[in-house]
Amino acid sequence: MILSRLARRPLLLAAGLVLALALPWMIYPPVALDMACWALFAAALDLLLGFTGLLSFGHAAFWGGSAYAAALIAVHSGLPFPVAALGGAVFAAVLALPIGYLSVRLRGIYFAMVTLAFAQMVYFVVNQWRDLTGGENGLQGVPRELFGLDLSDSFVFYYAALPLLLAGFVAVWRVVRSPFGRVLVSIRDNPARAQALGYPVERYKLLAFVLSAALSGLAGGLFALGHGFASLESVYWTTSGQAVMMVVLGGIGTLWGGVIGAGLVVELNDYLVTVGFDGIGIVTGTIFVIIVLVFRRGIWGTARDLLAARTGRRRPGEPGSGDTQDGAPARTPGVGTPV
Repeated sequence: MILSRLARRPLLLAAGLVLALALPWMIYPPVALDMACWALFAAALDLLLGFTGLLSFGHAAFWGGSAYAAALIAVHSGLPFPVAALGGAVFAAVLALPIGYLSVRLRGIYFAMVTLAFAQMVYFVVNQWRDLTGGENGLQGVPRELFGLDLSDSFVFYYAALPLLLAGFVAVWRVVRSPFGRVLVSIRDNPARAQALGYPVERYKLLAFVLSAALSGLAGGLFALGHGFASLESVYWTTSGQAVMMVVLGGIGTLWGGVIGAGLVVELNDYLVTVGFDGIGIVTGTIFVIIVLVFRRGIWGTARDLLAARTGRRRPGEPGSGDTQDGAPARTPGVGTPV
């Protein structure tokens, strides 16, 4: 059983890598890029939600803010697109510092509402600063340059951007499995005990917030560069809500769950748009409610618990049946969870 558990993880990682490489051959390349970017966004948000216990409704500020920053760098400097994408990630991290510093002192619904308020402030600035951002028209005609190579083809750009996206996933995975990640889980489960053990709780929360924002910004920058424009929708609060929905659908505190949730939501939206269906929100909302009711730990979280039950490791419902990848119990943080 131990060997099977040890062998399962590299097999899962290999399967994920093969799927990432084959994705543009299986579906429309721009949709494949959307899936990869949203998957990183969901994983970055899960780092904060599932492993730190902080529910943020303001991550659209970092996804969208980085999209505009990367687009402006690409338009005005002509630098290679990886530099523009990393510049957007740095901008998101810098933006997250004051927002996180003022937000992590709050708990539960108050933290969620404050992050939402800050995100709406960013939306207002982007909308009003028309000379720089284009206002409602957004920034269009964003170039995708890489040392003279033509990356206008979405198929080619996907593979050019994939190493950066995979690096983002590796960063999230390393954070979760590091001693720093274990401290975050302890803060999520019992902040008072973590404080008593000598850990600066607010400082750890702030670091997790900034890391999550930077990785969200990397995904948002690549998303804007891949599509050749940065839109006002990227900084709107519904973008944050969609990322939270992806994490919940896949399973909070699982990382892989965010990837599955992103794939499901992006593919479903693309299908509904393709067939010309107008009530996209009704369909996605209905599916969200059904999945949450049937899969109480999300799709991946429930499947993992069932697999653990079949192998005899733990039965669902027992203490620790929702272990995270770092061996700590995964609670479902939210409005009523003390953080």
